[in-house]
Amino acid sequence: MRCKVVVLLASFFLVTAVFSQQTTAPDPQAAQSPAPSKSEEKEQQKKAADRDAEAGESSSRETRIDVAPPKDDAKNHPNSPAGLNEASGDTTAPPSDVQEMHPWNPYRAVKDDEVGDFYFKQGNYKGAIARYEDALQYKEHDAVANFRLGQCYEKLDQRDQAIAHYKEYLKILPQGPFAKQAKKALEKLGEKQKRAAK
Repeated sequence: MRCKVVVLLASFFLVTAVFSQQTTAPDPQAAQSPAPSKSEEKEQQKKAADRDAEAGESSSRETRIDVAPPKDDAKNHPNSPAGLNEASGDTTAPPSDVQEMHPWNPYRAVKDDEVGDFYFKQGNYKGAIARYEDALQYKEHDAVANFRLGQCYEKLDQRDQAIAHYKEYLKILPQGPFAKQAKKALEKLGEKQKRAAK
C-alpha cells in the first residue's frame, strides 16, 4: 500500500514538473519574429478599441435613434395617412405611423406578368387581373401589365376599366409593341359604348 502511495506522489510531482516547464519554455517563433513597429502597435490598439466600442453598444434609450416624424410632416406630405385624416377632418381615426409600402421591384413585376399571362391563357381572367394588379404595385408604370389588364377587362365585358388600362398603356408606350392592338381595342370599345348609349 505504501508503495502505491509513493508511486502516485512521485508521478504527481513528475507531471507538475513537466507542465511547469512547458508553460515557462520560450516560444521559438516569438523569439524569431521582430517586435512590432509603433505604427503596427497603434493599428492593433485602434482595432482593439473599435471592437470594444462595438461590443459596448447597447439598446438603451440613450443610444436609440429617434424615428418620430417631424412636426409639420402631415402638412408637407398630404398623401400620408396622417395627412389624409387631417384633410378629411376625421379626428376619430388615430394617425398611423405604419404604412404598407411595396418597394419598386421590376423582377417581381415581370414574374407577376408571367403568372398573369399563364392565367390569361387558361381563361382565368380574374386570376390574371389579380396578378397584373400585383405587378402594378411593384412597378407602377408597367406597360405590359396595363395592356393585359385592358384585355382581361375586355374579356369580362368591363368596358370602363378596359378603356382606362388601354389608355394608360398608350400613355406609357405610345409607339410600343401593343400600341396598334390597344388603339383598335379602344376604337372597338368606343363603338360598343356608343351603341349602348343609343
